[in-house]
Amino acid sequence: MIITYFGEQFFKMTQGDMVLAFNPVSKNAKSKVSAHFGSDIAFVTTNHPLFNGIEQLSHGERMPFVIEGPGDYEVKEVFVKAAMSNALINDKKYINTIYSFTLDNIKVAFLGALSSGEVSKEAQEVIDSPDIMFIPIGGSTVSKEATFLDAKAAAKFALLFEPKLIIPMSYDDASLKIFLKEIGEEKAPEVDKLTLKLKDLDGKEGEVVVLKPV
Repeated sequence: MIITYFGEQFFKMTQGDMVLAFNPVSKNAKSKVSAHFGSDIAFVTTNHPLFNGIEQLSHGERMPFVIEGPGDYEVKEVFVKAAMSNALINDKKYINTIYSFTLDNIKVAFLGALSSGEVSKEAQEVIDSPDIMFIPIGGSTVSKEATFLDAKAAAKFALLFEPKLIIPMSYDDASLKIFLKEIGEEKAPEVDKLTLKLKDLDGKEGEVVVLKPV
């Protein structure tokens, strides 16, 4: 699989002809992040313009199947489990959906705009022990609108689930530094895009990789 990052929590994941998109930024958002491409599956964790810009994911005949809430889904042989958690935007509570699925035999957990490490047993079971975990780490300092897990809480939360690879999102330099210290890493590799096969994850335990926005 190939993972590309555009900023905020907007990611693209491709495997062969399959294109997945996560938390596309809407044109209505107060954000400079913008990307437009055709997607097969769109994951929206939170119903807010920073995360729900589905209009950015259609191109030609390619229109995404949109997943935007808890439940079990099967789309093009991708099995998705989704559980409810909390987001906090402009001091208002929102529903945040945590997603888990397997692509190319790699299990992925995408935590979205998670604001609290207190999650339900159902959400814990959905996350389980992922190969890759996408987790917000920036607390209240990285967004004018959203409040995420802070770096210490995010590190504690991530380590509970023993992911092989951790991709931080919604962070700044200060929160990344704290997060790495709490995880027990001095520094993390920074890459423009991440190309992975299952065998690349052999022997990894909580390794952090930072994706730079394209």
